[in-house]
Amino acid sequence: MTDIVTALQDFTLGLPPLLRWVGVLLAAMIPYVEAEGAAILGIVAGIDTFVAIPVAIVGNAIALAVVVWVIGAARSGVTRGRTTEASPKRQRMQRVFDRYGVPGVSLLGPLLLPSHVTAAAMVGFGAPRRRVFVWGVVAVALWAVLFGVLVHLGVEAAVS
Repeated sequence: MTDIVTALQDFTLGLPPLLRWVGVLLAAMIPYVEAEGAAILGIVAGIDTFVAIPVAIVGNAIALAVVVWVIGAARSGVTRGRTTEASPKRQRMQRVFDRYGVPGVSLLGPLLLPSHVTAAAMVGFGAPRRRVFVWGVVAVALWAVLFGVLVHLGVEAAVS
């Protein structure tokens, strides 16, 4: 395992500095990779932990902003002037959402689904876009820091 990590770090460190963090930024925009995965990839590849984690958070935040804006605009257009009766499934979702709210769903959602999906669902459900975005970034940042620090410690132990 040490050989793979060392080879990946040597390759990454041979790239121009801009390409190193652009890769992390782009990876963080991908659902299921998210900021946590991109930070891990960057750290294992040899990018400084204090660069990889913030860049991964920014990349995921950009993607969240796009998702929240697009879904919010779509919801506004579709629901304008409409009143609909809630289905039993939607009522169940409403109860879960009411119980945990935007902060709870944002913080716990990444355990099951990408932040992109949970943010889209909350905005589609009627949660305020700004609140969904802010809590989404907070959640992504917390998870990225947690996993980034753990991986950093693991890489340091493996290389030592």
